[in-house]
Amino acid sequence: MTPFPGSGLAKGLAVTLRTMTKKTVTEQYPDTQPDLPPRTRGVIGLFEENCTVCMLCARECPDWCIYIDSHKETVPAAVPGGRERSRNVLDRFAIDFSLCMYCGICIEVCPFDALFWSPEFEYAETDIHELTHERDKLREWMWTVPAPPALDPGAEEPKEIAAAHKTAEKLAATQATQATQAAQAAQAAQAAQAAQETQTAQAAEAAATAEGAQAAAVTETAQTRPAAVTETAQTNPAATEAPRTSPAEATEAARAEPAEPAEPAEPAEVTKAAKPEPNEAPQTDPVDPTEPSEGQS
Repeated sequence: MTPFPGSGLAKGLAVTLRTMTKKTVTEQYPDTQPDLPPRTRGVIGLFEENCTVCMLCARECPDWCIYIDSHKETVPAAVPGGRERSRNVLDRFAIDFSLCMYCGICIEVCPFDALFWSPEFEYAETDIHELTHERDKLREWMWTVPAPPALDPGAEEPKEIAAAHKTAEKLAATQATQATQAAQAAQAAQAAQAAQETQTAQAAEAAATAEGAQAAAVTETAQTRPAAVTETAQTNPAATEAPRTSPAEATEAARAEPAEPAEPAEPAEVTKAAKPEPNEAPQTDPVDPTEPSEGQS
């Protein structure tokens, strides 16, 4: 349908008439804070932990109002034999809001999500030089950043969240494997200890059995010997009696055996032996009068 001439003017006048008929409402600022949209472009907040000093935001800023200083540090190898790495450490991050035109290019080009819009707007100053805010102030504004809007129900999971889930699952699997290995090692150690204790108990039992058998054998031998001696004495009394010899037979045996040479004694012992005591009389073997002497035989 072709619009008739003057239709646009009529619509504009209709909006004007509608607005003129509404009641005017004045917000009592600063006593009452205004109700701002959640994604209001107030100031820029800095999440310092995500900043890698890539300088993309400073290079892409059309007003050159971002100032960044940094230095490099050497990071030791994570594993033995690995290569040392160097990383940039942030020293200064400042934004001059007297030059910023709130285009949001720095936030869009940041590859590591270190810059965010904050709805804060109360940062007016009496001196223009004080509108350059350093990273400490930018970090304070970071905690006023609202949460991002929820994704659509059919949207894909963000890559960052998927990577975090994958890393968490891998870590959980590694921990589960380590726990299983530790449990198996503990079971093996318990089994080895139980086997060693069993062997020790068996060895002790075998030693006790051997000692008991040896003690029983000794007891049986001790009980058998007196019985054997008694039985021998009862069956052959002559075997247990000592042989009796007469004095004459003993004298003849002494004469038949050659006398062994006496060892030289000490002078004092010889003198003592040469002088017998007067009270002692020479002892002679008693002679049986019934036995014949050598001359008679």
